[in-house]
Amino acid sequence: MKIAAAAYPFDWLEDFDAYRAKIAAWVEEAADCDLLVFPEYGAMELASLGGREVAGDLEASLHEVARHEAARDALHAELAAQHGVHILAASGPYFDGPRPVNRAVLFGPGGRIGHQDKQVMTRFEREDWDVVGAPGLRVFDTPVGRLGVLICYDSEFPLLGRVLAETGVEVVLVPSCTDTVAGFNRVRIGAMARALESQCVVVQAPTVGDVDWNPAIDENRGTAAIYAPPDGLWPESGVLAEGLMDVPGWVKAEVDLDLVAQSRRDGRVLPFAHWPESATVQVVE
Repeated sequence: MKIAAAAYPFDWLEDFDAYRAKIAAWVEEAADCDLLVFPEYGAMELASLGGREVAGDLEASLHEVARHEAARDALHAELAAQHGVHILAASGPYFDGPRPVNRAVLFGPGGRIGHQDKQVMTRFEREDWDVVGAPGLRVFDTPVGRLGVLICYDSEFPLLGRVLAETGVEVVLVPSCTDTVAGFNRVRIGAMARALESQCVVVQAPTVGDVDWNPAIDENRGTAAIYAPPDGLWPESGVLAEGLMDVPGWVKAEVDLDLVAQSRRDGRVLPFAHWPESATVQVVE
């Protein structure tokens, strides 16, 4: 199959039609692919629909974005059906209680497939924004493969990736939003490590560019990339495709998922199979 990862910039939007036009253009540009991945918190540009005062307020902006959830879902479902593709929409706040979770929704040609909420919150989410985690990982069996999602910081925790790998997940999607190169690299290193130890494909899609109207997304650094395990069956760098730092656009790669099974069965190293040996090791006094 062919995968597209977005390095996605924020725009100020005057109305929902402007958002519709933007997302439609992005999807059309990657309609030659089977799976399109948008970034973490990319939905926050919808805060601009509330005006400058709402968009500039951390709490008000969460509620403004969440207000457009149904319309955003309908748009992505429509585009997935129109182009015959699978889309992981950019994540955003979802209120199912007093505080929001950070939710990414997966769509296919037949409509909404399901969602994944972020598991482990960053310090900013915990201490300043009060966005909360919603424990529980989901697995999506689709015509384009068995998929799992680790939202940004989640990719830095090996046990989360292992849980997905043990269910047979072949492709892990990592939408990200980081405000420094160091932050981007933490997620990048985590994503590449998950590809190595789980012997699977990992897709990182970041936000890029600066925003002067919302403090939660004011700076965004990163590059989109698609990773694989450098175990003798994939590129020696572990990189299938990679964009340029902070440059918006799609990064695309052809992926043979049969190689995931082959890697786990017959790679030059077998970290997926040998993981249990590491899990039982203890410190020797």
